[in-house]
Amino acid sequence: MDDARMDDADERWMREALTEARLAHAAGEVPVGAVLVLDDRVVGRGHNLRERAQDPSAHAELIAVRAAAARLGTWRLSGVTAYVTLEPCPMCAGALVNARVDRVVFGATDPKAGALTSLYALGQDLRLNHRYPIRHGVLGEECGALLSTFFQSIRRARRV
Repeated sequence: MDDARMDDADERWMREALTEARLAHAAGEVPVGAVLVLDDRVVGRGHNLRERAQDPSAHAELIAVRAAAARLGTWRLSGVTAYVTLEPCPMCAGALVNARVDRVVFGATDPKAGALTSLYALGQDLRLNHRYPIRHGVLGEECGALLSTFFQSIRRARRV
């Protein structure tokens, strides 16, 4: 796929991940969304559910990975690209390594917990048995604005 078509596809699928993030936001969850794509179709999707599930592992990426593995009937997600609105944390970046995804695209960087470019480079670590290329900043401003709005509303509510 040429670069222009890849850019268009990346934006298309990141918009799907943003739809998931908005579902999280509407439910009072930190607005992070993820979609996993294989052969131009979504095979897994998820958004944060930590509060509702009271589960520290209920991150968007892990929910989407579990859905994709169930749908495809395998934990090896070869050929899959993960689209995530926020840079994955160490747990999620590690899960994407273990799932053998082909590629990860994310929107906003996470300077406090990001494990692909900000604090760590788990997807590129030569010591691990699998690596994946990373593209970041796709619709990054929109992804970041959704998170900023969410946290501003929480701070405002605490002041009242």
